[in-house]
Amino acid sequence: MSKEDAWNWIIENESHVVEISDRIWELAELGLQEFKSSALLADTLEENGFVVERGIAGMPTAFMATYGSGHPIIGIMGEYDALPGLSQKAIPQKESLVEGAPGHGCGHNIHGTSGLAAAISVRIAMEKNSIAGTIRFFGCPAEENYSGKVFMVRDGFFDDVDVALSHHPGWFNFAGVGSCLAVNSVKFHFHGVASHAAASPDRGRSALDAVELMNIGANFMREHVVQEARIHYVVEKGGQQPNVVPPYARVWYYVRAPERDQVEKLYEWLLRIADGADLMARTTHDVEFLEGSYNMLPNKALSDIVTTNMKEMGTPEYTKDEMKFAREISKTIPREDKMAGLRQTKRPGWEKLMDILLDQSIPDPWDEGIVTPGSTDVADVSWVTPTMEFTTATNAIGVPLHSWQSVAMNGMSIGHKSLIFAAKTIAGTALDLLTKPELLKKVRDEFKERKGDRIYTSPIPEEVKPPLEVAREAAESSR
Repeated sequence: MSKEDAWNWIIENESHVVEISDRIWELAELGLQEFKSSALLADTLEENGFVVERGIAGMPTAFMATYGSGHPIIGIMGEYDALPGLSQKAIPQKESLVEGAPGHGCGHNIHGTSGLAAAISVRIAMEKNSIAGTIRFFGCPAEENYSGKVFMVRDGFFDDVDVALSHHPGWFNFAGVGSCLAVNSVKFHFHGVASHAAASPDRGRSALDAVELMNIGANFMREHVVQEARIHYVVEKGGQQPNVVPPYARVWYYVRAPERDQVEKLYEWLLRIADGADLMARTTHDVEFLEGSYNMLPNKALSDIVTTNMKEMGTPEYTKDEMKFAREISKTIPREDKMAGLRQTKRPGWEKLMDILLDQSIPDPWDEGIVTPGSTDVADVSWVTPTMEFTTATNAIGVPLHSWQSVAMNGMSIGHKSLIFAAKTIAGTALDLLTKPELLKKVRDEFKERKGDRIYTSPIPEEVKPPLEVAREAAESSR
């Protein structure tokens, strides 16, 4: 009965849950600036019997909400940060809600709310059925750009958690067992000497020259790295006008690879390239390490529990209007892009999905050993406790994340149905783990086997703090 109690609460409170998600969608706050979104989730949990600790791990918008006591401790993660420049109305044509403003192009309005609804519903079921243990919701800011969870892991907030669950909007109803790329995020600040670029260029030392030389070195570096590695950058500052030799320039890099030790080697190489740029341009530079994260440590036993719960419920049904919306959105995605995206998933029989708008199947995981080219701070959690971040079909197949199309679908009824389905899946999985010790043991045994004798060491040095000022400046520039 415990699952039915949880699922019934979610159904009975569906309109309120959707209202919370839509409010976060409207707020669309950037990483480490999600003050209103974070407060909405934390306040709601507090109103529903959770003890909330706010501002954890040095981040004002991070929090931890706890109900119950003792083990097992089941953690549920929720995100709520948006992306810059993606403001979009919930319509199938490109039209900004607020021109130039942020938007939820990765569905974190749904992400945070699905976890919140699951946590509260599990609390209800625990009370009704006298279930022992602890349910703990982690409010996780800045996944998109500053890896908030890595700071939380570094500060020990997941150390006593037995299992961590998370959900992310996507194309499929799918509990994957693949991995992702580890990453370092770093800014290089180059310092030169200003001078008149025409009258006295010999007395100037161009910081922009150093940035360009470093970028040339990095681009030649690409030929000699492992195939799966990714190195990308943006020049944030390059001078103010052409007749002044730029005394300051800044470039922001991401370095990614399948394993953490590979990232470290590439990062050390990139540091030496920056030194070389100084030698050529006669400049100096400072390194600002922002954040880093690990590759994901998967867990097939957790995947099986999530998949079983999905199949027990069955996927959402869609109305004619919803299918029309998905069809109109799909028309904006070139067919060759949809094909490329499906091929990249390596899902068996992906060709059969080319003419499908919304995936209503629940496939078993096919991705053991596959490394996706993105990165996530969920991966660091997976190295300290068994972790599963599954996806539910929120976007029409082919719609890329971080796009206006995704923002539109995350703010309308297709996204709402995905949210409710995900919340019920998390709740059912959490209750299985709370009430079936043999399942919990199987999950934790696999975690120990996969991790082996490898030791997790935080990629963020102890002296590095969450980049609150950087985040504030980014938020102000996006307004």
